[in-house]
Amino acid sequence: MKSKKELATSNLPEGKKFTRRETLKFAAAGTVMAAGGLVLPGLAQAATPKKGGHLRIGVRGGSVSDSLDPATFSDVFMRTVGYGTSNTLVGISGEDKLVPELAESWEAKPGASEWVFNIRKGVEFHSGKTLDADDIIVSIQHHRGDDSKSGMKSLLKAVKDIRKDGPNKVVFTLEGGNADFPYVFTDYRLMIMAQKDGKLDWQGGVGTGGYVLKSFEPGVRCVLERNPNYWRGGERAFVDSAEILTIPDVNSRQTALINGDIDIIDQVDLKTVHLLKRQSGIEVADTAGALHYTYPMNTQAAPFDNNDVRLAVKYALDRKELLEKVLHGYGTLGNDHPVAPGHQFFAADLEQRHYDPDKSKFHLKKAGMTRAEISLSVSDFLYAGAVDGALLYKERAAKAGIDLNVVREPSDGYFSNVWKKKPFVASYWGARPTADLILTVGYASGGSWNDSYFEHERFNKLLVEARSELNQAKRAEMYHDMQVILRDEGGTVIPLFANNVFAMSKKIGHPASMAGNWELDGGRSIERWWFQS
Repeated sequence: MKSKKELATSNLPEGKKFTRRETLKFAAAGTVMAAGGLVLPGLAQAATPKKGGHLRIGVRGGSVSDSLDPATFSDVFMRTVGYGTSNTLVGISGEDKLVPELAESWEAKPGASEWVFNIRKGVEFHSGKTLDADDIIVSIQHHRGDDSKSGMKSLLKAVKDIRKDGPNKVVFTLEGGNADFPYVFTDYRLMIMAQKDGKLDWQGGVGTGGYVLKSFEPGVRCVLERNPNYWRGGERAFVDSAEILTIPDVNSRQTALINGDIDIIDQVDLKTVHLLKRQSGIEVADTAGALHYTYPMNTQAAPFDNNDVRLAVKYALDRKELLEKVLHGYGTLGNDHPVAPGHQFFAADLEQRHYDPDKSKFHLKKAGMTRAEISLSVSDFLYAGAVDGALLYKERAAKAGIDLNVVREPSDGYFSNVWKKKPFVASYWGARPTADLILTVGYASGGSWNDSYFEHERFNKLLVEARSELNQAKRAEMYHDMQVILRDEGGTVIPLFANNVFAMSKKIGHPASMAGNWELDGGRSIERWWFQS
């Protein structure tokens, strides 16, 4: 039997490289890829879901600065908490498809600049309050305010007006057409919570989700109990209670799993995954999506405000070495843009950038430099092998005339104290279901999560035009050009797209197909998985 990795590529001729014409042809046909990543065959169905038990999940991430405010969610710890206690308007299924959640249906008016969402009736918050259109509006407006620091602010900037049309209908009016607009509401930060006096009442963590918040220690743990009045009934939220623990060190997570102290871990050490697979009672799983590892440079700060320096930094990295030594083959090469291979709008004809110290030196010389001294901030908690990868980068960059000082930062507070604060850092991005979402959140001018502070007039113009273009071939052309801009002028090194590789006790059952847009079944393991006995 073929492995998942072999199945993912078995439909492509060996050595096949698509031309731009072929890429646009496939994009226009709407083939290739669904929401979060390559649509792979699912893992075997473990058993029929059963209720009961206390589930313990150990994840990386987590910080003492964590908050129940969904606008601040930034890592796997809070994402898991959020998906446990709350719901989004629209979801991503285990098959990576767009599915109804709190919105039972939606439709666009001609031109896709007005969207109507029909809100599910009879849904109750944990407090007993019935969900209505006002809660939806306030939950979304919470991310749009002048003082909002939400990463969703840039995505929602195109919304001109939100109004209710009765208690269970919300109408969004956009500045221009957006064929992908419903996908915005799959984001884990757009959790729906109750409103109180026109403001989001997030402090108590009261949502409509499958679990009720019992205790919350930022960056440490969160304890949940099953919601007896969950609107999904017996279809989801199978365990009696759950405990989400922050365990930043990958070896500690694996040891806890092996010893039976926890039931699920979000990311394994790929250097030792072959040993973990030999452990009796442990299942290792992986899903292919658009998770990607990045090194953003602040393009507004010297020396990264010079594109030749940025190109020198990009050519100074051996991507193949990172794929082999950091991911151990569980992924694919990146080409300095965030649209994943296999995505509907992936520009397959672009020449792959490889390690080239001579080109790196050439661009340094063009920038008026013979050598460059640069610091790179990184932390162990980002992903297994993050520090090892930075050290490999340092070795290869030295041959290109770049003295890379690897700064090992504390895990706690990395995304609040280091990311977007230091000029050159390591980071990672989970999958977004459309090209528009990842390009808007991470690269649009003025975006709150634009971590390279990238400003490019033509890129921004194309991004807006592509969003409202309903002709798929024309959209593909525009997304192609945006990928070229990011590869050749952007401020982010994107060396790898990584599989989500995680592990669990064999006592845990899960659906046959698991979503690849985030780790642990699209982040929803707490709701979708169960104890088999």
